[in-house]
Parts: sequence; C-alpha cells; structure tokens
Amino acid sequence: MPSSWVLHVDMDQFVAAVEVLRDPSLAGLPVVVGGRGDPTQRGVVSTASYEARAFGVGSGMPLRTAARKLPDDAVFLPVDGPLYIEASEQVMTVLRSFGATDGAVVEVLGWDEAFVGVDGDDPEALARAIQAAVLERTRLHCSIGIGQTKVMAKTATSFGKPQGVFTITAETWFEIMGSRPTDALWGVGRKTSAKLDALGFRTVSQLATAPTETLVARLGPTMGPWYRRIARGGDLSPVTSTPRVARGHGRETTFQENLCDWEQVEQEVRALAYRVLEDVVAEGRPAVRVGLKVRYAPFESHTASTPLPEPTFAELEIADAAAALLARFDATRAVRLLGVRLEMSPPEGGYPR
Repeated sequence: MPSSWVLHVDMDQFVAAVEVLRDPSLAGLPVVVGGRGDPTQRGVVSTASYEARAFGVGSGMPLRTAARKLPDDAVFLPVDGPLYIEASEQVMTVLRSFGATDGAVVEVLGWDEAFVGVDGDDPEALARAIQAAVLERTRLHCSIGIGQTKVMAKTATSFGKPQGVFTITAETWFEIMGSRPTDALWGVGRKTSAKLDALGFRTVSQLATAPTETLVARLGPTMGPWYRRIARGGDLSPVTSTPRVARGHGRETTFQENLCDWEQVEQEVRALAYRVLEDVVAEGRPAVRVGLKVRYAPFESHTASTPLPEPTFAELEIADAAAALLARFDATRAVRLLGVRLEMSPPEGGYPR
C-alpha cells in the first residue's frame, strides 16, 4: 500500500527572484526589497537575494542597517505586492495541476510556499517533477522538503535550499535534528527557546523527552505539549485544500520622523484602527479583540491587547479601545512605528482544523 507523504514547496528568494525576472540586469547583484525602496527612509527588509544575504542582510532588518552592510552595487527596490501575487498564483496553479495527475492536495501557506499531500512510493520523483513544472511555467526555482508530517517536511526544506530536495522521516528525525538547538524547530522562536533553555531543555532531543507537566506549567496547556510534539517530528494533521480563514487583520505605519507628541500618537492609533476596521467589515465578522504594537526608537517593539466587551463593528468603540491601550506604554519615549490588529469572531462552525 502506498505511503502518505507531505511535500513542502518553498520558492527560492521568491520576491527577489520575481524582481530579477522583471529586470534581468539585477541577476547576481545584492537585491533588497522593502518599504519604498529607499534606504535613506525608514522601512524594513521584506526579502533579500542570496547575494545580499551573504552580507548578513535578512528579513525584518531596517533598510538603513542593510545599506551599511552592503556594497555600493546593491539595489534597493520598493515592495510591489500585485506583481508578487500574480507570480504566486501561477506557482499555485502549477502545484494544483498535480491533483489531477497524482491526486495531490495543495495547502497554500503564503505567497511563496505550500504543502502538498500525496500518497505514493516515490515522493522524491514527484518533487523533482514539481520543480521542473514550476520552473517551466514561471521561470522560478523552488526547494522541496519531504516528510511524513508537516513539521518534518517544513524542516527538511532548509536542508535542500537552494533548488534542492531533502527528505526527513521518523527514522532519520533525531539523527538530523536531535542535537540541534530548540530554535531550529519550526514555530520555536528565540523567546520560547530561551524559556526552554532556562528549564534545561536546550536541544531538540531534550525537548522531545521533557516532562509534559513541566512544559504545561511554563508554556501553557496548549503550547507546552505542542512544542514537545514538534520536537518529535510533529503530529499527523492532514494537508487540506480548505482555504485558510483569517482570524484577524492588522495594519502598521512606520514614521519617517519619530513621534514624540503622544497626542499625535493617539491620533495615529485611531486612524489605524479605522483602516483595520474596513478590512474587518469586508470579512463580515465583528471584532472581538484589539491589539496594539508600538516600536520605540531606535528599534524596540512592545505589544498589548484587550478583549472588547462584545463583538462589534462600532468605529468609536474600537478606536477608543485601541487608544486606551496606550496607557500600557511609556509615553516618555519616541515612537517610530505603530500597528493595530483586530481579531474577529469565528465563522459559523468555527475555524477549519
């Protein structure tokens, strides 16, 4: 009987590669896409080409910092969302075409990545076929990780980049991942890794054998056991083609000059809340929680959130709740970025599993 496999298809330097397709003269140059494409203005790196990454430039880095790291021939470009969406749709169309021929199920994760679930005895051959089809249709390269779970497949991809295929199974998981630090796991960030380290769980193997009650006490009844499961290679949640349902919407604004007047900060928070509410109204599900993100100068971010008294579309109530969260922040500090997020009530029947 054929085995079930998960393939994680991840486009190589997707945004930068799309920009090179538009302008072939960029090939081989350090290319950075982010903000308005002007490193003298505030903004962060959305993506960087491999040539730029070789100089230590990565996503989320301030553009000004990236410019200091890069040579004079580096190219900075503004974000062009519609162009990337168009390219992404072409990629996903190619992946879905394997549903008719191979029975593949495609679960889109974002512009540049997707899970592909398939039954078969030769997942690597399918992965190579997908790479060839994507390249032929879009002129873009991808890397593919193969595993028996989503966690294994997602993890395997990093070992195959760029343009490669790599497989991790239950038999090879600990051989490959066991001695690595916990932040090598998908979904474990630096803060969580630091908490695990403080508990004495520094490697994937140590986390995999950690007492569940200890993780529950420190990380909660949901996330504690989850981190233990992913340290073992993850659970068997299926790949599904059901479209993801948004749990919320958010917007951010980076200011070219720091805001020092907190009356102005409040005005900007209210304006952002109104803009996010437009997205929520378009979804047709009322807001149930509001969150606020404040990035102080030079680059220190903090967040706060609060539930709303009841689900609502009321502009003033939502704006007031967002503005009230400012009381949890330090009004003596200058602000370089603000963000507002609204979580929505679940759809009828709840969120897809």
